[in-house]
Amino acid sequence: MEPYRIKVVEPIPVTTREQRQAALARVHHNLFDLRADEVTVDLLTDSGTGALSAAQLAAAMDGDESYAGSRSFHRFHDTVRELTGYPHILPVHQGRAAERLLTATLLGPGKLFLSNTHFDTLRANVALCGGEAWDLPCPEAADLDSAEPFKGNIDTTRLKAVLDGPDGARVGAVIMTLTNNGGGGQPVSMANLTLTSALCREHGVPLILDAARFAENAWLVTQREPAHREHSPRQVAEAAFRLADGCVMSAKKDGIAHIGGFLGLHDTELARRCELLLIATEGFPTYGGLAGRDLDMVARGLHEVTDPRYLRARAEDTAYLADLVRAAGVDIVEPPGLHALYLNAGRLLPHIPPHRFPGQALACRLYLEGGIRGVELGSLYLGTEDEQGAPLTSAPYELLRLAIPRRTYTRGHFDHVGRALARVARDAHLVPGLRITEQPAFLRQFRSRLAPVDV
Repeated sequence: MEPYRIKVVEPIPVTTREQRQAALARVHHNLFDLRADEVTVDLLTDSGTGALSAAQLAAAMDGDESYAGSRSFHRFHDTVRELTGYPHILPVHQGRAAERLLTATLLGPGKLFLSNTHFDTLRANVALCGGEAWDLPCPEAADLDSAEPFKGNIDTTRLKAVLDGPDGARVGAVIMTLTNNGGGGQPVSMANLTLTSALCREHGVPLILDAARFAENAWLVTQREPAHREHSPRQVAEAAFRLADGCVMSAKKDGIAHIGGFLGLHDTELARRCELLLIATEGFPTYGGLAGRDLDMVARGLHEVTDPRYLRARAEDTAYLADLVRAAGVDIVEPPGLHALYLNAGRLLPHIPPHRFPGQALACRLYLEGGIRGVELGSLYLGTEDEQGAPLTSAPYELLRLAIPRRTYTRGHFDHVGRALARVARDAHLVPGLRITEQPAFLRQFRSRLAPVDV
């Protein structure tokens, strides 16, 4: 059972199919533009959408809103430093702000960021600095159906080849995403992280963790990696942070907060340069764009998130939804992690080619069927087309991510998702593709407009 009881409830919208059809047309089939009161079960993201605990709300009441040197900052700082071991802690309003500070300081034209898989905002921040984002996922990640336990790993053979080769001098940093969100929510093993750390230190390259889901990665390590089965998630997390030179974190995930994040660093000079940019863009270093109450809620959330009871319940909820999805006849990226399920839209909708966006098509049909909102991770997210709409590059996989907010939905909500998905899968051959009618220069998945097209 869940290790908590519900204290406050919020009504959720229940709409008709006709209302959802009109909403889809109004937002041009981009679910980011839906109003929240048009969504019944919102699985768009697990970022900032979880439920706060009574202890977090109590901590907020003790928030100190002093501009400089607040008590809230020092409580936050001490909590983060104890967890990570990094002496320099810079609070920011969310993870992408930490990414911006780091990439703007470390990168420049022609510089490389290497990763197990960059997620969208990090990839964009690298590009905005004139750098290049190279993904080096492990070979096991290519088999979506296998039960390999650590498909989030980086390919250390390819990493060593890059660091040893002619491009080695161009590498600004290696960043490991825990868990690997762009790679199907798969975890990174401590063995892989240890080898990556050794390679980076041998070549004098900083190793940075994208630690948004550090606790969920640590839980999966304790469940899947024999050498760590007797360790607690907190012990694994502390060891992971200490293998790296720093981290960026969105506390909207494993901080279980609605806003917040931080950049943690060992290097004093790098931290000083990042701090100057922080002051210019986010705020004074003891608040970083956050209210004191937010700093206190994040600090409390960072303690709660490594509770094994909480993590076990979260894993069991995800496994329950995974069983419903499989029963509906839809394949997922196996094995399921904690924060999301990744539905294999390309396999469910083989009649829709990549440049007609099967992941987005499935997302729209699932919303139409049950008011459920997910997010595409496929060729809308990663692909490119020419001016006539013909494909230039496609994503390696066409996925729909259903992200699970923390402590928010019950299994009754998941039953609703399973029933709606089963109806979609039954008539999958009737799902139309989509074409882009308008798109921005980058991060197009957020602001593109699309229209149905007969395929």
